[in-house]
Amino acid sequence: MSKTLFKNYIWLVDTIYRAGEITFEAINSKWMMSQLSDGKPIPLRTFHNWRQKVEEVFDINIECNKSTNEYFIENAEELNSNSVMAWLLNSFTVSNLIQESSDIKKHISLENVPSGQKFLNVVLESIKENVQLQVEYKSYHEQKSTKFILSPFFVKLFKQRWYLIAESDKIRIYGLDRFLSIVKTDKNFQFPKNLEVESYFADCYGIINDEDLKPGIIRLKVSAYQANYIRDLPLHHSQKEIEENNAFVIFEYFLKPTFDFLQEILKYGNRVELIYPTHLRDELSTMIEDALQPYLT
Repeated sequence: MSKTLFKNYIWLVDTIYRAGEITFEAINSKWMMSQLSDGKPIPLRTFHNWRQKVEEVFDINIECNKSTNEYFIENAEELNSNSVMAWLLNSFTVSNLIQESSDIKKHISLENVPSGQKFLNVVLESIKENVQLQVEYKSYHEQKSTKFILSPFFVKLFKQRWYLIAESDKIRIYGLDRFLSIVKTDKNFQFPKNLEVESYFADCYGIINDEDLKPGIIRLKVSAYQANYIRDLPLHHSQKEIEENNAFVIFEYFLKPTFDFLQEILKYGNRVELIYPTHLRDELSTMIEDALQPYLT
């Protein structure tokens, strides 16, 4: 699939999704105002071809309301829960705005994600083709780099870093920016049955999936002001409110108490307090005491 066609499909989904319901004529009117059109309208046959491809590629069904001749996204609310599609739509919106008006560039500041610039394409290609990779990797914990073969399963973007979940001797998580070289081999691999990226990280806050940790209930007492931000951007999909008053909100989660989750709690300072379970509260208290030591000497 060419990059141009891919952009066209994303444009079509984005346009219909934002409109709710929209006629073919209105779609074409918006298309003619887009730089993607090159000043040429969408033939009706091409439009229906795009609809079919959108369903094949993204599993998104564009339906038609026969009574009004308006098109709409079937189960549009599911787009919000589809993290990949939501990311594609958001990225497309910004990219399209910049293309439509170069003047807007100076009004947009984006986070840099350097780890995706060098090896992301070859990794995604190998996942699509089910071929193994010959890699050279240097961990932050090791003095020397190592070379080995791995089977790539999926990638995850977390806090401006791309990570590769792959199998060498066992399934591990690799920072994409720690690879010194990645080359596709001609050896195929079998993708494990019942292994999906969403289920693999279902009980995790971020990128750490410690097999020695079991998920459990965790409760946070959050200041009323800070709670507004955590409501809008939940820390985990299991988040729910179990108590609220004018001073604070208690959020409950079911997840693994991984190091990156504890780090996330600490960043809020006295606005977030871990109140359950007790043993985890004690562990967090020790981390705070250790962090304080350099400032006491």
